[in-house]
Parts: sequence; structure tokens; C-alpha cells
Amino acid sequence: MKYRIEHDSIGSKEVPVDAYYGVQSLRGQENFQITSQFMRPEFIWSLAAIKKAAAIVNREVGILRFDIAGAIIKACDEILAGNLHREFIIDPIQGGAGTSANMNANEVIANRAIEILGGTKGDYSVVHPNDHVNNGQSTNDVIPTAGKITAILLFRRAIHELEELSEALHTKEVEFHDIIKMGRTQMQDAIPVRLGSEFGAFRRAVERDIRRFQLAIDELCVVNMGGTAIGTSLNAEPEYVNTIVPMLAQITGIPLRQAPDLIDGTQNLDTFVFASSMLKTCAVSLSKMSNDLRLMSSGPRCGFQEINLPAMQNGSSIMPGKVNPVIPEVMSQVAFHIIGNDTTITMAAEGGQLELNAFEPVLFYSLFNSLTSLVGGVRTFIDNCITGITANADRCTSLVDGSVGVITAICPNVGYQLAAKVAKEAIKTGKSVRELLRAEGIFTDEEIEKLLDPLTMV
Repeated sequence: MKYRIEHDSIGSKEVPVDAYYGVQSLRGQENFQITSQFMRPEFIWSLAAIKKAAAIVNREVGILRFDIAGAIIKACDEILAGNLHREFIIDPIQGGAGTSANMNANEVIANRAIEILGGTKGDYSVVHPNDHVNNGQSTNDVIPTAGKITAILLFRRAIHELEELSEALHTKEVEFHDIIKMGRTQMQDAIPVRLGSEFGAFRRAVERDIRRFQLAIDELCVVNMGGTAIGTSLNAEPEYVNTIVPMLAQITGIPLRQAPDLIDGTQNLDTFVFASSMLKTCAVSLSKMSNDLRLMSSGPRCGFQEINLPAMQNGSSIMPGKVNPVIPEVMSQVAFHIIGNDTTITMAAEGGQLELNAFEPVLFYSLFNSLTSLVGGVRTFIDNCITGITANADRCTSLVDGSVGVITAICPNVGYQLAAKVAKEAIKTGKSVRELLRAEGIFTDEEIEKLLDPLTMV
């Protein structure tokens, strides 16, 4: 392999001659071999959008020559189209508050711009990563802004999947409307409920999550671009500071707003904690739903057996014919993953000192992983579980008819004490509530059937 020699404040280093990244990227790649992963494509896209917006504004305010700005803009457009992503070589978890990631973008864009202008990669006298591509910026406003844009893109994707889940649950809500099953509280028989109503309750929880995600997106739209190092806008022209966020909003199609206090916007990461808490809340609801589906489908002979989940794969290497609820299981595991990541995000946001938080990289890594896992989990939950659920109507009816909980319906007529006596007798003897009420002689057969009609209880 052939190399070129590049220099930075640490010293000189060989860089592969064909590489678009430079010496600072290479040092970061060598220093931070943490996850064996690279930056997400959405994050790279966000960085390119920021660099493009900065080049346009710097050209308009007379900071960048038209030819240099044009080459930078063209290089950014190529990255926005999905090119050169392999040149982004930095691990997502990195020290330096994301400086390595920012410089990776600056060097790739600079070297591609140099090529566009007819120069040779590494000749930064043509286009310089810091002086030209990073002009008017700092890692400390670029990286948090890129993190917010990426999170917004991923939240939008998650909202789409949750909307699909809500629709799938609504379909089951309608399909199961006429099936009456036994409701349970604290894992004990309670009173009847429509099976469709249980799926309706699942749907409403998902719809609340969608609204919360929309709130999170609105919070994430506030960015600190223009604040440079600590929010005082040092080394940025006032006109640039005032126009960079509207330009970035135009490029991304996201209604971004500049933080009213750029120092606050640079110091504090509470917005990400809020967004993560919305994500955690959703995870909790989805795992609770998964728990309920596993219980209602338990069996197939010795459990509740009220619903059937689609059989997706063999459930055991030793027990023939066993089929496990693998999709609800994986949905719960996704939830556990998200809840754990929320702790990391919380501690990363708390760990900042004074004018900057250095722990954004691990925060972003955790948040992006959570959103990606949620999208994948919900997709398989819909396709491989929810849409294929069927009801065991006869089993549901049988459990309701044999339940003691229906005795609750006669309390207004005979009082709690007598109703409790009948319930205890039913449990002790195994006789049905109907039999015992007939024996008491308080009601006629017609009155008993009317009082114990499950439809009147739901």
C-alpha cells in the first residue's frame, strides 16, 4: 500500500494515499477501537448536511471563496447521496466529545473537495479541513446537532412502525369484539371483559407512545449550531450565527430551531434524557403487552389457552411439538435493552462538567441503538405475532361460565356478604355459581341467567 505523509499538532503520520480521511481520523480510529462498529449512516448524513449548510452560509457572508464553497457543497451532496460512507472510520464510542467524528467528516469532505478542484488528496492548501470545511463551527455545536438530527430521523421511523402496530391492534380489537373472556386482577379471576377490549387497551397505550415520540422530536428540534466552542459564538460571523440553523432546516427538511441560549444549549443534554425517557416508557408498555400475550396464550392444554400466537419455530431441542412465544419474548428483550440504555443516557447527561458534556458519543450510541432495536422489534411483533393471533372463543366462554368472579354481578341485589358466601362455596365444592344461586332460591332461573349474562357485565 502506498502512503502520503500528513501532519497534525501531535506529529506526522502515514495515511493511505487513496484515503479520503486524514491524519486526525486515523489517530481517532487507532485510539478508539471500542465497539468494532462505525458511525451510523444517518449520523454521517447529518454531519454532511451540517457541513453543507455551513459552506452555503459562509459563501453567502463572504467567508469562503465561491470555488471552495462549491467544491465542499458538492462533496457533501455526494455523502448525502450515500457515497464515501466507508471513509468514516471512527468508532461511535470515542473520547474527545466527538472531535474525532467531526474531524473525520472535515477531512473526508476536504479531500473530496480537493479532488473536485483538480488537486491531490492531502494537499490542504487547496481546501483545509479546519479552515474551510469547519469554518464557523466547533465539535461542540456540530456533534450535538448531528446527534439530534439523527435521533429525529430514527424517531420518525419508530413512529411509523408504532402507527402500523396501532392499526394491527385495532384490527384485532374489532375482530375479537364479540368474544367474552375472564378478566383477571393480580393473576386471580376477576370479572368478564371483551377480548377485543384488551386489544383496544393495548392500542391506546401505543397511541400515547406515538404522541410522546412527537413531543420528543419537538424537543430535539432545538439545536445549538452557531454557538461554536461553548455557546459564545467565538470565531463565527454574526450573520452566519443568525442564518446557519434556518439553512440547515432547509437542507434537512426538519423544522430545526436555534436554542435561545446557546451556552445552555451547549452545556446541557437534558433533551436527550427526555427523549430517552419517552422511549423507555414505550418499551415498558410493549413488554407489558408481550407479558399479557404470553399469559393468554399459555398452554396449549394446561394454561389459559384463550388465544393462539402464530407458530414461528420449534420451541425445544428435546420436547417434540413444543412451540414457544418467541416473538413476544424478543419484544420484551428489546425493552430490557432500551431500559438499560436509558440508564447509560441518564448517566452520560449527568456526567457533563461546566461548559461542555464530553460523553455525547456513548449517549448517542445508546440512543440510536435503542431506536433501531425498537423499530426492528416492533416490525417483527406486527408481522410475526399480532396479525396472526387467533382467539379460542369456546375456551374463553368455558372459563367465564366456570368462573366464580361473575358473582360480583349479583352484589347490588343480595349484598356483598351473601355473594361472598356463594363464591366461597363455589370454590370449595367446585359447583357453579348458577347451581348455588338456584339452591339459595333467591332468584328464578330466568333472573339468574339475566344477572349472569356476560354481555351485561362488559
